[in-house]
Amino acid sequence: MPKIGPMEILIIVLLVVVVFGVGKLPQVGDAIGKGIRNFRKASTGEDAKEEVETKEETKPAEKSE
Repeated sequence: MPKIGPMEILIIVLLVVVVFGVGKLPQVGDAIGKGIRNFRKASTGEDAKEEVETKEETKPAEKSE
């Protein structure tokens, strides 16, 4: 398996800049970060726990009215 060296990383970065442009890079990075964060939450099951807690919190509020 070939190793990725500094030259290959530089080429990849240049391709990303050409494809997305300098102005879109922060948005692309943000989207990738959110995707990774959501994937980690889903894989650990934190997302399901939050949904259950949210449902439990809303039920008493609905009954009191």
